[in-house]
Amino acid sequence: MSNFTTNTEMLRAEIAAAAARMIAEDGADYATAKKKAAKQVLGNTKVRGEIMPDNAQIEEEVRIYNDIFLADTQPARLLHLRRLAVRLMDDLARFSPYLTGAVLNGTAGEHSDIHLQLFPESAKDVEIFLLNKNVDFEVSETSHFNGRSEPVETVSFMWHNEGVHLALYETDDVRGAVKAGPDGRLARANVETVRALIADSEQK
Repeated sequence: MSNFTTNTEMLRAEIAAAAARMIAEDGADYATAKKKAAKQVLGNTKVRGEIMPDNAQIEEEVRIYNDIFLADTQPARLLHLRRLAVRLMDDLARFSPYLTGAVLNGTAGEHSDIHLQLFPESAKDVEIFLLNKNVDFEVSETSHFNGRSEPVETVSFMWHNEGVHLALYETDDVRGAVKAGPDGRLARANVETVRALIADSEQK
């Protein structure tokens, strides 16, 4: 292995670790954390593409950080968010809800929100449902999970003092992005899977 390759991997690992700390401690999103971490490690040096860690590497570093520094609080926080997610998914059952993000992959911490993907007949149906429940929500857009150019309407609100984001996809989109990633972890999970995750953590 050349010194160039070794140095590149060391820099990538250092950036990933710095980004993980920002995500775990400050609630930074991955893109922002990666950018800030690169500047922290490299200063104003132009960042070569191969030096930047991918999200999977950063996610693994978040797990390590949680295990080392937040082991006394993070598991309980994760369990709390997963239980809330199940309650919310039960309420939203008619819209085929799936859990995604940090609450699913196990890295959720103090600043993490609950992210659900919904697949309703119409986005308006979800908005009307929330209005009838007197939920005060905001509407924004997020990128589609399969990389399509058109963004996805996302409804955000506070629920039991936690931030919730509902990405509203078309019904046919439910067939996409269900395969596990290279690390074997699911991209999203239905309520039965989340219940199984909760039961597994309660038995430990």
